Amino acid sequence: MDMSRSSAGTGARPQIELGAAIDQLDVGRYQIWIMVLCGAMVFLDGFDTQALGYVAPSLSTAWKLERGALGPVFSAGLFGIMIGALAGGPIADAVGRRKVILAACLWFGALSLATVFVADLTQLMLLRFLTGLGLGAAMPNAIALVSEFSPGRRRASMVMIMFCGFSLGAALGGVAAGFLVPQYGWASVFWVGGIAPLVFAPFLVAALPESIRFLAARDNRHASIPPILTRLGVTPPEGAEFVIAEEKARGFSVVQLFGERRGLATLLLWLIFFMSLLDLYLLASWLPTVINGMGLSVTTAVFISSLFQIGGTTAPPLLGLTIDRVGFFGVLVGVFLASACAIATLGFVGSDTAPLALAVFVAGFCVVGGQGTANGLAASIYPTVVRGTGVGWALGIGRIGSILGPAIGAAMLVQKLDRSSIFLVSAVPALIAAGAGVCLWLLKPKLNNIH
Repeated sequence: MDMSRSSAGTGARPQIELGAAIDQLDVGRYQIWIMVLCGAMVFLDGFDTQALGYVAPSLSTAWKLERGALGPVFSAGLFGIMIGALAGGPIADAVGRRKVILAACLWFGALSLATVFVADLTQLMLLRFLTGLGLGAAMPNAIALVSEFSPGRRRASMVMIMFCGFSLGAALGGVAAGFLVPQYGWASVFWVGGIAPLVFAPFLVAALPESIRFLAARDNRHASIPPILTRLGVTPPEGAEFVIAEEKARGFSVVQLFGERRGLATLLLWLIFFMSLLDLYLLASWLPTVINGMGLSVTTAVFISSLFQIGGTTAPPLLGLTIDRVGFFGVLVGVFLASACAIATLGFVGSDTAPLALAVFVAGFCVVGGQGTANGLAASIYPTVVRGTGVGWALGIGRIGSILGPAIGAAMLVQKLDRSSIFLVSAVPALIAAGAGVCLWLLKPKLNNIH
């Protein structure tokens, strides 16, 4: 695509507005490559995030722990993810998405590998917290980077397809645990989860570009922009300046999340993330234990629980394509209402393997699909200068819910609630998220960046 007509006027340097240039493109090989790289990175993120949940029954047996004793360890890891998300977004808005993604990948790989050598709950809690710092910083910046290379009309589907990597990695963690733990013990899962990111990091160094929107916001003649544009299929004129037609950075980036009539939308988005991640991590953390308590073997419980993440993997592409056609808000509300129904259903399905597996798959489709939809919406609400902060803080606030989720699950198990009560309680956050989605839908006319 020749952009030589994009000019500021006679005698002036030609200008290219990068948002418009990207929006005019079809999705090409380079954008798909960026999406695949980020998807592979969040695949590893998902594997390491869910690793403890899958090894929890075997670890509890090996260490002779009481039921629910790992609840504080789950919460420590998720607290680290929260801090990583809250810090990683603003840092990336200052220094770049690419640098933070690379650092996060190396960090959580090294700390996951170190988890192999822990000897007690205190050490495990510390290592899961430290690992969480890297896991939390990775996701919002992968979302922001893919979003900033995507045409507006395809942004939802590209972000949500990339997000499939997280669910697929989490699901593979269950499959891997089912094969590895009986043969090599619980630590084998962390060997895999630690080595893989360290091996993958050099590929990111060699192939992952920085966001050209971020580069242009910092320097409108940055030398890296023309080669990236060329790979996207755009031929920039000689000496061009590159601009983005969005608001500029003004002080502390978190404050800007409440500017330009976004304040109420930001709070509603945080509520959706809080409730969505509370449900997601409550179920992901304790499903293997609850299913094992129904009389099924540990291996069967882990395999059936992995269907939660497999169901989640199928949801984002389908929902993303639907959003590209009909918009975010109807899909957001509908999928959270379906989540509430699916979660409640888990409490009334018997221990027969086939119907239980189907119910877990459907619940995963709805719960993870709702979170993927919220991720895509967050990337669309905010402009480039605070996109990393916006997504990171939404995920960070949501991580408070993800910390509470496993703790609530542990409390229900300690109180010996029956299975139907556990899942009826777990359906309530999805209903609240649906209500917040309705309120956000009513605010749509006030939001400037939604496609």
